[in-house]
Amino acid sequence: MRKTKLRIIFLVQAEGRGHMTQAISLSNILRKNGHELICTFIGKSKRRQLPDFFKENIHSPVIELDSPNFVTDKDNKSINIAGTLIYNARFLGKYQKSMKLIDQKIKETNPDILINFYDFLGGFYFQFFRPKVKHVCIGHQFLADMPEFPFAPNRFIERKLFQTNNWLTSQGNTLKLALSFRPYQQKRHNNTVVVPPLMRDEIKNLKPEKKDFMLGYMVNDGYGDDIIKWHEKNRDVKIECFWDRKEVDNPYTPHENLRFHQLSGELFMEKMRTCKAYVSTAGFESICEAMYLKKPVLMIPVDGQFEQACNAIDAEKAGAGISNHQFDIQKLIDYIPHHKVENEWFKEWVASAEERILEEISRVKSR
Repeated sequence: MRKTKLRIIFLVQAEGRGHMTQAISLSNILRKNGHELICTFIGKSKRRQLPDFFKENIHSPVIELDSPNFVTDKDNKSINIAGTLIYNARFLGKYQKSMKLIDQKIKETNPDILINFYDFLGGFYFQFFRPKVKHVCIGHQFLADMPEFPFAPNRFIERKLFQTNNWLTSQGNTLKLALSFRPYQQKRHNNTVVVPPLMRDEIKNLKPEKKDFMLGYMVNDGYGDDIIKWHEKNRDVKIECFWDRKEVDNPYTPHENLRFHQLSGELFMEKMRTCKAYVSTAGFESICEAMYLKKPVLMIPVDGQFEQACNAIDAEKAGAGISNHQFDIQKLIDYIPHHKVENEWFKEWVASAEERILEEISRVKSR
């Protein structure tokens, strides 16, 4: 029986690189299976520039629009919740225009599904405009719907805020796909389905090596200063880092054996392939890439991001590595000899992503 061709629009949050690489992976899967990606909306930010690797690899027209963004503290490290709410309230008019732009495109093209990579605009668009198109939400954040999810303890208010964010983002959803480091015993809960990570083919095709350097990635460049400070007393340790601090040279070398690069998809993959260990904030996508390539990980949850505190717990359960409250790379150095490198179960989990995710998305049109 001939499969129905789906016509799809993406809406992608641009904070960090994870949502973007997930969108690229899903774009490739959809095209491979005969579906059409009409266009990709992505939130723009004064703090970040849309990286070339996204525009080059998403294989659809890219439309940048104003979308809510997090506000960090003065050191560009932790998330300022109150500041985020106050800042975004000033731009409600711009966000309304963005939603009108989405609505205009949907009316012009009549897609079957809008797939939302955790952008708040998606939830508000479906709440206020009530379109007929189906709303599919993708993000590791939706694992919080599952009874098995390991919430960080003793943080009740942050937990409720996290769950509220999930609800706001996924308003009007038909399906939520919860990307997970590991299989859960309960695979489905209401509209939420646990699925494997959306790993790029380029990562899966890499042959890992172990050279004598650590790889770091700072989603908020203020953490780069912590690395520099630690390295002042540990200059024999070779570290290659990625950040988005624009006012410095690229690469930036504060002293010997420490280099900071502007984010580049190709260079980052090569450094991930050849590093001996990885240190990062406790996001999702790059931790999965490190697991796939058997790299021990040190995770530092961003202050004010409760989801990252939970991610770190979940990733430790999956065997990714260890977590800490600060960038103390000595802890990673001490951990490396104890890291278990067997990851065949993880590769099998990742390999099932295409079939599992396509099956769920294909069911959506008939709901």
